Amino acid sequence: MLERIEKLQVISLGLLIALSLVVCTKMVSSTISNNEISVTGSAYEIVKSDSGSLNFDISVKRATKQEAYSAVQEQMKIVQKYLAGKQIKNIELKTINGYYSYKRDAKTGAYTEIREAYNLSQPISIQSDNVELIKEITNDITGLINQGVDIIVYAPSYDYSKLGDLKVSLLEKASQDAKNRASSMLKPTGNKVGSIKSVRMGVYQITPVNSTDVSDIGINDTSSIDKKVTAVANVTFKIK
Repeated sequence: MLERIEKLQVISLGLLIALSLVVCTKMVSSTISNNEISVTGSAYEIVKSDSGSLNFDISVKRATKQEAYSAVQEQMKIVQKYLAGKQIKNIELKTINGYYSYKRDAKTGAYTEIREAYNLSQPISIQSDNVELIKEITNDITGLINQGVDIIVYAPSYDYSKLGDLKVSLLEKASQDAKNRASSMLKPTGNKVGSIKSVRMGVYQITPVNSTDVSDIGINDTSSIDKKVTAVANVTFKIK
């Protein structure tokens, strides 16, 4: 009985192997008969940002509107002196924002119509081609709090101005990578890669150097000075 079961197992295994060979042969034949192959290639390059910007606010709260404006003007003098010492010349003062805050009812907690203070915010933006200087100021400017400046600092932004040219170069390299991969795939079949039939460019991933993040809609990192720019291309080649 045991010998019969073992024979049946051997026969079943043989049938499965034979079926697999038929399927594989059919897949290869189908690919060759279509006379084309589609392969995805990629390429990347590490670049350093060549410009940076930093946004921050002088934000004060005083009893009256006049006092708030006076406080902002006094604090602006300290900020301007600091930026002049850092050789920052590209300074933009954006639209100033102000509003009244109102007292709450002690019992209900609801806001009343009695004015409590006037809140005033002066947004400021600086820009420089010296990205290391922008980084230094980002880490240092909060020290102005010790000089009486009510400052709120936001994350800096770093950009690479030659991104357009780089994207073209990376697309070319990604297409070449696709060709190399297609050649490796076809080598066992005895076929060779022919001319390009079509190219479909994927989204670009601009990330910090050590990041592994990807997105279907692409990533455009502005938080890091050194960036990794990756291009992907799906290329269809004729087979010869």
